Amino acid sequence: MLPKVIVHNSISLDGSLTNFEVNMPLHYQLAGHFNADMHLVGSNTAKIGMDMFLEKIPKENREDFEKPKKEGMLWAVPDAEGTLKGLLHVLRQSEYCKDVVIFVSESTPKDYINYLRTRNYDYHICGEKKCDLKKALELLNIKYGAKTILTDTGSILSNLLIEKGLVSEISLLIHPVIVGKGSYNIFSHINKQVKLDLIKKEIFTKEHIWLLYKITKK
Repeated sequence: MLPKVIVHNSISLDGSLTNFEVNMPLHYQLAGHFNADMHLVGSNTAKIGMDMFLEKIPKENREDFEKPKKEGMLWAVPDAEGTLKGLLHVLRQSEYCKDVVIFVSESTPKDYINYLRTRNYDYHICGEKKCDLKKALELLNIKYGAKTILTDTGSILSNLLIEKGLVSEISLLIHPVIVGKGSYNIFSHINKQVKLDLIKKEIFTKEHIWLLYKITKK
């Protein structure tokens, strides 16, 4: 059984994901509205976030080799290429993340698999060369009981999920700014038309517009 997947992003008026200041408190306030069981994030997005928000990568501690005993939401990361090798402890140390589940493929570098194994990360092989996202989502539902999964990742992963028909709803927090030439469009990797039904709209601080769409299933 597939869980309900919600894409939640903050964008500019011209649809950019980057190069403007995001209202993070409001972004996460709305994210909490969905009461998601797990958070799905792309490996590149996680790495870029570390570069943006950390002055330097913290050292890996002895405790980072064991599963943390803390409350929070599990994060799931498709990472067939091993992009986050040497960096996963940053997520494990985060106050917003309970722990990380990694999805790899049969062609994932063996040194990355060994990195995951020696640090007691849950990892699952889903696919030959790339991660099979449908299988990964089914596994999250069966093994981890995830009925609702939220992703506020970059365009590549979210667009793949949408194209494969794995997304139920799209949540957009529109900011009062036009990025222009430096725009990085949220839907730039989608190669087909996707029809939507608007199910909710709300205005915050007389500036930000929240739109919630349901993807129309044919």
